[in-house]
Amino acid sequence: MDIGYLLLLQEFRNSINDSLTPFMEMMSTFAVTYLVIVPAFVYWCIDKRNGLYTLASYYTTVAVNAVIKLTACVYRPWIRDPRIIPAGDAINTATGYSFPSGHTSTAVPIYGGLAVAAVKKMRWISVLCIVCIAVTGFSRNYLGVHTPQDVIVAVIEGVLSLWVISKIFSYLDSHPEKENIILLAAIAVCVLGLIYISCKSYPLDYKADGELLVDPYNMKKDGFGDIGYLFTFCAARLIEKTWIRFEPELTKENLAAGLAGAVIASILIQSIGDPLKALLGLHWGAFAKNFVIVMFIVAIWPAVIKKVSDTETA
Repeated sequence: MDIGYLLLLQEFRNSINDSLTPFMEMMSTFAVTYLVIVPAFVYWCIDKRNGLYTLASYYTTVAVNAVIKLTACVYRPWIRDPRIIPAGDAINTATGYSFPSGHTSTAVPIYGGLAVAAVKKMRWISVLCIVCIAVTGFSRNYLGVHTPQDVIVAVIEGVLSLWVISKIFSYLDSHPEKENIILLAAIAVCVLGLIYISCKSYPLDYKADGELLVDPYNMKKDGFGDIGYLFTFCAARLIEKTWIRFEPELTKENLAAGLAGAVIASILIQSIGDPLKALLGLHWGAFAKNFVIVMFIVAIWPAVIKKVSDTETA
């Protein structure tokens, strides 16, 4: 049934000469590249708690998704059925195993966290975010790179993460002294996750020409990177709350600093991956890339913003 659904979408794509494909590719690509800059800007300039909530939900979801994906080891639709022909450049950007959808597991906690933050004051933003979740998830089916169950489970992951993190944040509102324990426990779980995906066995199925259908060595790259997100978030939060302790202010100077940070974060996202992989190897290079990005968002740039703000008030 899932393959039949993808074939139906594929037939529709062909009937309209792929006219919707660029839009669907754009929605997918935006979710896993620049979308994180939105909650980062909220964290830097508007509402620290809501920004942290969205970021924590996102990093938790992608780390959990990585472990599930590398446990299930479900092949992509076009491997399961050669009649599936992914649209556009989707086959080149759809790395790793198929289940659950990584793009959807990114979109749900970020758009969802923003929707929760805006629901009381700017409901139209919440509605727009929900629409973006639906379109991003559907785009993965439309492009032929994920089955419906890949997307549905990723949505469930994201919703559960948003709920669990909201409960943790509510608990920490009453017990702030427990935050370090929770952060250190999460770091320990991340280390165990890295050990698990490094040591577990993976399927070794071959094509007729003797080439691996999916090379597990390459597939573990995303796992190292995604677990690295959560590991670094916890470490960076410890650093920020202990030594930086910045508070966002909605001033012209802070907004300018936030925009500058968004530009720098975009450059880091686009440029540091390949050099770090060349230096440290595929797995630890992916981990290091996300370490740098998250440390910049959660600790380094807040320290810069605080310094700018202190200079302005001195």
